[in-house]
Amino acid sequence: MSKLDIVTFGCRLNSYESEVIRKTAAEDGLDNAIIFNTCAVTAEAVRQARQAIRRARKENPQAKLIVTGCAAQTDPDAFAQMGEVDFIIGNADKQKKGAYALTPDSARIVVNDVFSVKETAGHLIDGLKDRARAFVEVQNGCDHRCTFCIIPYGRGNSRSAAAGDVIAQTQKLVAEGYNEVVLTGVDLTSWGADLPGTPQLGHLVARILKLVPDLKRLRLSSIDAAEIDDTLLGVLRDEERLAPYLHLSLQHGDDLILKRMKRRHLRADALKLVETVRKARPDIALGADLIAGFPTESEEAFANTLSLIDEAGLAFVHAFPYSPRPQTPAAKMPQLPRPVIKDRAARLRAHAEIALHRHLNAQIGRTVSCVVEKPGFARAADFTEVVFQGDATVGGLADIRITGHDGKHAVALLSSPVAQRTGEVDFASVRLQKTEGAIPAMTVSSTVFPPSPVNGGGRNAMRP
Repeated sequence: MSKLDIVTFGCRLNSYESEVIRKTAAEDGLDNAIIFNTCAVTAEAVRQARQAIRRARKENPQAKLIVTGCAAQTDPDAFAQMGEVDFIIGNADKQKKGAYALTPDSARIVVNDVFSVKETAGHLIDGLKDRARAFVEVQNGCDHRCTFCIIPYGRGNSRSAAAGDVIAQTQKLVAEGYNEVVLTGVDLTSWGADLPGTPQLGHLVARILKLVPDLKRLRLSSIDAAEIDDTLLGVLRDEERLAPYLHLSLQHGDDLILKRMKRRHLRADALKLVETVRKARPDIALGADLIAGFPTESEEAFANTLSLIDEAGLAFVHAFPYSPRPQTPAAKMPQLPRPVIKDRAARLRAHAEIALHRHLNAQIGRTVSCVVEKPGFARAADFTEVVFQGDATVGGLADIRITGHDGKHAVALLSSPVAQRTGEVDFASVRLQKTEGAIPAMTVSSTVFPPSPVNGGGRNAMRP
């Protein structure tokens, strides 16, 4: 029996692309192989990939082990030095037909210039295998150069999918039975800058909602706080089908550190945006990426990040210890001792837990519309995770009354189903690894590792 496994690290965009890889590799006739779609954002993500590769070789001595993704693109030599690895394919080639028609005579390393890539979303898919919601890649790459971020070197410059292609794909997904579609990209709010007329993300969102009236819910993945356009704010205000949740790429709460990160906003800008968004959509929940221990960060600067969580009223915080990445300017700045970084990251996570508890407390007594992700587990429109009792179709929409919380999830009773997926979804074949450093079993079809912060903010795995 043929066997093809894909192990995915990092972001939702990687998860999307893994499905393209799965289809392409199968069409290329690849058999008895494990493909590792890697992430390069943090040293920990790379370490996890290397550890998983070594384990895979021990458990699958006859399988072809293929490494692709951002880590393979930015540092192919590191994987070439691993005797366990058979082939290395860069981001520029990983979705191309023929890339996986591998023979003993094939080049071991195929990593080309990702900055020469002009196409994005060239391989539209019918949603993600075993997922309750569908993802549409509308943008890839990044034109910004935050000092801590290696992603442009793994993804290339920003490039946008044509609006017509995105709308057609969304229509197809709705016809397949998906109730929720997520727009995703590396730097989502830069969508359209390279297209004729330079449309903005808000225009795309408005056109999707107008031209796909049967779409129950549209969600945005992470966005850059510096680039939210007026049209998007208007749609957020007027259109209930646009999910009331934004995940902001904030990264820090101190102005000096933000400048050294080469971010395009300051603390006051972030707070002003939060005020504007809440005025437009009072029921909105907000999340953010925040980094602890950036080079030169003082205790006072770190305290400004902690206080930003409270002042902005953030509900969901992805907290990360700073990790120096090769080729980035921040790696050459004066580094903090690792124990200090580790301590601050732990304190940041603890503060994030308090913020989550505050958000969950506010949900008690509400009845919310949720997408059922698996039996007994759903996600509300504002991204709140809900565990519930009762029967509901996986992939369907259900009204759920929240009665309490367990510190991480809202606890609820099923009220009534609203809509159902037309297709069957089998969640037995996917396991999300939520423990830092966990190694995926090689029998799964796709594994997503913990998220990592990036410049534009569109790449964090556990987000929409």
